[in-house]
Amino acid sequence: MVEIDKDFLVSIITPVYNSEKYLSDNITSVQAQTHSNWEHILVDDCSRDNSETLIRSFQEKDTRIKYHRLEKNSGAGIARNKAIEIAKGNYIAFLDSDDTWYPAKLEKQLNFMKKNNYHFTFSSYDKMDGGGSLINAVVRAKRMVSYKSALYKNPIGCLTVMYDVGFFGKQYMPSIRKRQDYALWLKLLKKSNAYGLDEVLSTYRIGNESISSNKFKLLKYEWQIYREVEGLSLPQSIFYTVSAIILKLKSYFW
Repeated sequence: MVEIDKDFLVSIITPVYNSEKYLSDNITSVQAQTHSNWEHILVDDCSRDNSETLIRSFQEKDTRIKYHRLEKNSGAGIARNKAIEIAKGNYIAFLDSDDTWYPAKLEKQLNFMKKNNYHFTFSSYDKMDGGGSLINAVVRAKRMVSYKSALYKNPIGCLTVMYDVGFFGKQYMPSIRKRQDYALWLKLLKKSNAYGLDEVLSTYRIGNESISSNKFKLLKYEWQIYREVEGLSLPQSIFYTVSAIILKLKSYFW
């Protein structure tokens, strides 16, 4: 295995909103990383619970943990963008506040990128229920994702993504309420394909937002991405939206 230069700083982006219940698991999974050169930037979107107190208790003992609170509730995309703005790392990685990583996540993904000269990567991941128990639903990473293939469906889990700041520069999410991550992937894919590492390195927590009926509610945001963010024509936007509906129906019934 290629040995990673320990000087490679990874900035980990975590938006926080009323996340007290899961934050300890989230932060300790970062602290357990075998690649220790990271900064964990947690941006609080005006939580009303004890998220801030909990984060600051970790911060007192570990200076790699950074806390910032937004002035008003603005959504996960704005919180992520603020964290990206603050970030000092050579690489940007994403981890939502209710998800976790396995200890070798950063090390293996950095090795994968350095060995193959990849600039945008993702990996396979597990799913767990709200109580933290794993369910039999591993999401396997595709070998490669192009801009064109991603227009049909977002195959990239946010909690698994890492991109090279030296190659892309700092790249931000558009100011839309949902699916900002998908829009960012499309932006990155215009400059480089994304490459998947087929190892389970993360665990995604399923919540109410993952219920199939709500998946269809997200279609309006995909339409917004096609028309407003990507600037696709009306026929193209209709085509990709209908394709997304068909793919969601297939995943629901089969």
